[in-house]
Amino acid sequence: MRWHWQWKHWNWRSEGDLFLNGAFFTRSGSGRGASYARASSLAAKSSSLVGVITSNAGALNCRGGRRC
Repeated sequence: MRWHWQWKHWNWRSEGDLFLNGAFFTRSGSGRGASYARASSLAAKSSSLVGVITSNAGALNCRGGRRC
């Protein structure tokens, strides 16, 4: 896939997530914690936008022995 270069050097971390049915997570990157600075935060939005903002949220569709 050609788009892998966009996320190849990101820091991937999992904190407090529950993995079931043999799922696992491999941490990568420099190991630095997340930055919650104001620049990376969202301003308050109308509750009417909840569906749009969370449209891609949720559990991954992972299968045992395969990449998610």
